[in-house]
Amino acid sequence: MKNTNKYKAKKGIVEAIKLLFFLVITLIVFLPILVTIFAAFKTQFQIGSEFPLKPPTQFFWDNFKFVFEKGNVFTGLKNSLILVTVSVVINAILSTMIAYILSRFDFKLKKMYYLIFLMGMLVPGFVTEIARFGIISKVGIYDTLLAPIVIYIGTDLMQIYIYMQFMNQIPLSIDESAMIDGASYFTIYRKVIFPMVVPATATLGILKAVEVMNDMYIPYLYMPSEGKRTLTTMLMSFASQRSGAWPQLSAAVIIVMIPTVTLYIIFQKYIFDGIVAGAVKE
Repeated sequence: MKNTNKYKAKKGIVEAIKLLFFLVITLIVFLPILVTIFAAFKTQFQIGSEFPLKPPTQFFWDNFKFVFEKGNVFTGLKNSLILVTVSVVINAILSTMIAYILSRFDFKLKKMYYLIFLMGMLVPGFVTEIARFGIISKVGIYDTLLAPIVIYIGTDLMQIYIYMQFMNQIPLSIDESAMIDGASYFTIYRKVIFPMVVPATATLGILKAVEVMNDMYIPYLYMPSEGKRTLTTMLMSFASQRSGAWPQLSAAVIIVMIPTVTLYIIFQKYIFDGIVAGAVKE
């Protein structure tokens, strides 16, 4: 009986420590967001004189009005949506094609291709940035929407690996049956394989969309003109101003967060379903 009570007490302590740990992590994640939300509805005087976590006594909406008037929000939203849509679609096609070839065919230097993709993941991006910037400039797509699209549509080993996990679950007999009916390899990919990896496509597409939507570095570097700004690079026009722009910057951050958070909330079920489905082998 005593051992049982000790075990229950020990288990209770462990559960309390786990709860405390996750509570601390939650506070670390949400407190900066809460401070930003409060600051977006305050004046500069309130930000300088009040505790950051103190809710605004009166909601000051002029910060959001200023951002929409001076920040070209709709232009940024349009450019962001173009980058996301085109990049996600082309990236999904290229990734599934590469995974289909590596999963279904045996050929020489197959392991070498794996190594090439792996090396691409291991080499830091800034190492190749000068060469990439030079190539983008030479081909004449610098300061156009095509420049970041060309960069975003590149696939990586993780995408290929996830697609291959799905394709390995599809029996080869399906391919053979389609070939007996006269289907070509491309027809099998388009009408058989691709429709069956839709869960993986949904998962990777959403993750890619969030990545592109939140990226500031590539659009800022390759599309510097004002008319090519995205939602994230729009923040730079407020961040570069004097300290008096803190309320407007906070309002701009909230506006930029809305599309990404909305996208994640709507499609979070598909993200987790795709990850779990790819991790299970039948």
